[in-house]
Amino acid sequence: MINYPHIESEDPELFALITGEEERQRDGLELIPSENYVSNAVREAMASTLTNKYSEGYPGKRYYGGQQFTDQVETIAIERAKKLFGATHANVQPLGGANANIAAYMALMEPGDTILGMDLYHGGHLTHGHPVTYISKIFNFIRYKMKDIETGEIDYDELRQTALREKPKVILAGFSAYPRELEWQKISDIAKEVGAIAMADVAHIAGLIAGGSQKNPFDYGFDVMTTTTHKTLRGPRGGMVMIAGDRGEEIGKKIDKAVFPGLQGGPHMHQIAAKAIAFREALQPSFKTYAHQVVENAQAMAEVFQAHDIRLITGGTSNHLLLADVFGSLGISGHDAETLLDHAGITLNKNSIADDTRKPMDPSGIRFGTPAMTTRGFKTEESKQVAELMVEVLKKRDEATVTKARADILALAEAHPVPESFA
Repeated sequence: MINYPHIESEDPELFALITGEEERQRDGLELIPSENYVSNAVREAMASTLTNKYSEGYPGKRYYGGQQFTDQVETIAIERAKKLFGATHANVQPLGGANANIAAYMALMEPGDTILGMDLYHGGHLTHGHPVTYISKIFNFIRYKMKDIETGEIDYDELRQTALREKPKVILAGFSAYPRELEWQKISDIAKEVGAIAMADVAHIAGLIAGGSQKNPFDYGFDVMTTTTHKTLRGPRGGMVMIAGDRGEEIGKKIDKAVFPGLQGGPHMHQIAAKAIAFREALQPSFKTYAHQVVENAQAMAEVFQAHDIRLITGGTSNHLLLADVFGSLGISGHDAETLLDHAGITLNKNSIADDTRKPMDPSGIRFGTPAMTTRGFKTEESKQVAELMVEVLKKRDEATVTKARADILALAEAHPVPESFA
């Protein structure tokens, strides 16, 4: 636990809110699949004096002086990222995953060019071209979907036909609510056939790739990979773009120019230092154990939901997340399920399911996952226990059931404290 003596004395109002959030995370269970806990080392880097320093440019090519230490920090982060993912080039400056994606689009395409990506309601992400985003007004986004919602199979034949017809400049593979593995080789082959750049957004599964429990798109001929550095990678909130393949040097230069000065100003050096620490943690043998346990825990939870006849989109999971149709199975909306479980000490998020007839703010589904609870040391039996509690709360929905579940969750949380170090 990190203390906040200066905040406590200088701003008691904010101190109460920060410590309140710390208590909430400590006493409940975080099941939002894009959330995790970071080590105290990462948190210390985020609060370090590096936050004082402007460092526009790149190592050895800065616009301001006084960069002898910041250059080394960023170089270490870059080299560790390349080693972790088998990349030939890495840009660690993006402030988030959306920034990383937008920078990649700017580097790889001209306004009006076509990009083929996964439909949001079939598992994609807002930054993959949803009409509500500004980036969709700049580039022409075409979407592909699942062929079979019950198994999660992507319609790769239709994807290929669409690519042949539309001639996209980029084919984007990646997701935010898809519980299966993509067939990276098929997508890479289609990209080569139509002369497109193969780009993977692995924000959700970066840690699983680093830990060897999911396949690495670079091993299947992908050119570009974007990611967040939090989620399963268990680092600070931030983004990254990596390059591999024969065109690595050429694309890498374009990516760097797109990030700075194209999209961002000065990089957040405290954040980059925290990324470097997280990459070092992910290079340790223990991280492989963690990555495999994340998947095993998710599959254990899936077994419980299926045993209770609750429909899971794609019929289960092959990664860290699950998407349950609670409205179709139990008659409760995703919004109400989220609220009810929050009262029981379980945090997850409402989520649209494929071809959902309900509105996004009150959808049919809930999305939950195991990265954070696995960080706390949960194994498959505890994961099943949590799933049983979730099902009981969602089925009964009475105050007594919620109160009992809250006590059980608190006991589990106390028995599995958030670790302070992953060294």
